[in-house]
This record gives sequence, C-alpha cells and structure tokens, in this order.
Amino acid sequence: MIEHGFEIIDFHSHFPVPTDFSGRQSPGPENEKSEHLTKARSEESKEILSNYAQKLRAEWRLAHGFNPPETKEKSDEELAEKWSKEVDRYGIDKVVFVTGGGNERLANIVSRYPDKFIGFAHHNPHEKGADNLLRKSVTEMGLRGYKIIAPALDTPIDHPSAYPTWEAAADLEIPVLIHFGVLGGGGGVSQHVNMSPLSLHDVARDFASVQFVIPHLGCGYVRELLHLMWSCPNVHVDTSGSNQWIRWMPEEITVKSLLRKYLETVGHERIIFGSDSSWFPRGFSVRYFEDQVRDLRELNASNDQMEAIFNGNARKLLKL
Repeated sequence: MIEHGFEIIDFHSHFPVPTDFSGRQSPGPENEKSEHLTKARSEESKEILSNYAQKLRAEWRLAHGFNPPETKEKSDEELAEKWSKEVDRYGIDKVVFVTGGGNERLANIVSRYPDKFIGFAHHNPHEKGADNLLRKSVTEMGLRGYKIIAPALDTPIDHPSAYPTWEAAADLEIPVLIHFGVLGGGGGVSQHVNMSPLSLHDVARDFASVQFVIPHLGCGYVRELLHLMWSCPNVHVDTSGSNQWIRWMPEEITVKSLLRKYLETVGHERIIFGSDSSWFPRGFSVRYFEDQVRDLRELNASNDQMEAIFNGNARKLLKL
C-alpha cells in the first residue's frame, strides 16, 4: 500500500492480452507499399527491425530492473485476478485499461472488477459504423472512454470519415485518448501522417466539448503538443510510460523539466497521471509513479495540485 496523502487513478494502462488493437485499415499505404517488395526482402527487413527493437527493449528492461514479460499464456480471468491484487497491493483506487483485445473482450474483463477496473473502447475511428460501435461500447458494454493509436491508422486523423465518431464521443461525453509520436519505442514507427499531435488541431477545435488526452508527455512532440494545448482548452496531457523517447531528443530534458513546463503553461488541471502498465511480472509500474511524485514534490506542487494530477482530473473526465 502506497501512502502519499492522495488517491490514485491510473488513467493509462493496458490489459495484457496477446491480440491487442492495431487499428490498421485495409487497404492502405502500408499494404500498397508491400506489394512492391519481394517476400524475401520484406521478411528480411522485418527480421532486422525486430532484432533491433528486441535489443533496445532488453537494454530498457535492464536499466529499469524489469524482468521480461511472462511467456506462459494465462486466461483473462487469471490476469484480471492478478491485476485486482495489484490494485490492492499499491492502494490504487481505479485502473483504466485503454486497450485489451477488443471492445467486447475488455468489457467482459472490467465487468469482473467494476469497482477497480475501467475500460475504453479501442477501434478504428474511420471504419464503417465506428460511431455506432462506440455508442454501443459505452451504452451497452459499459466502457467509459475511447483510445486511438494515431500512427497505427492508414488515414489522417482529421479525415472527414472519422467525424461521425467524434460526434458520437461528444454525444456520449466521454474522454478520447489518442497516442501521437513514436510508436513502439526504439525500432518502431517514427514517420507517419498522424505522428504530430497538431494533426488533431481541426478536430479538437471542431469538437471543443470533447476532452482529448495526449499521452506520454508528448512522446517526442512536446512543442507541437504545447501549441495544440495553447489553441485548444479541451486537450490534456498524460504522464504515462517510461518516456524513454527523452533520451533521443537533441536538447537536454527530463520528466521533471517537462512536468515543470506543463505546470507553467497549461496548469495542473490538464495533467493526468498514467503509468502505461501492462504485463507481468512487472504489473503496476510503481517506479514511474514514485519518480513522478518525487519530481512534482520537488517542483513544490501543492497537495491540491497533486490530488488533481493523480486522481481529480481523471475523475472529472470519467465523471466518477
């Protein structure tokens, strides 16, 4: 049990299932491009990139003292029970799973522990009937928000085809969390039409009642996110993840310096704690939490500000 004088809502975690959301449409640029590659060349490139990504992940786990993910497959019931125990172990009030193998599957998972778990819908906003699926996921399945991985989409995030989905989010009054920036860490995707948070600019202004959350402190696009938040009061930032992208920036920045910048500009009301936790044996990434608590305390964040960042702001968005 962690005692810091405030409740904890983890606004950004992933339920650890092997068949998680990719969001890729078909056909699309990736599929068209692959037609011009021989199968052998394509497989060779995939292997090289996969080996590189695995090398960087191993280095990251070593730096943080994380054991590799469990290889033995467990049922959703077993994993839900383990996560329930994590919530109790660390005194977390609620954990939000923004992905979890599809809307129906995640809805079934969170229904096992409704006092501890919250789930988000996570499907492609451009697909036919995406708006109706979102409405059903919230009104019938009990999900409480919507998660999108923008660089996993083959269509620009501001394309008119997604406007019915934004309309549904506005009607449902649910938060929408959208990943921008490098996808998959080292060895992942770093160039894409939906890479910059500024690609959400027109959508966020057209749907000013929808509360959008951009994770990972900007994930390499801090300036762009700050400009978006300057323009749009309905855009928030979450603190989730290892934020190892910071090492790959030309300027010297830290999580602490980023927290200071966001506090000085958008204020504590638009900063939301998340951990980006998922797999076991790591479970809840308590290390990230403790580092952020220390950083904010050293920045002289008040008790009211800490309360807002670590649970109050999430409560408002989730209407708890």
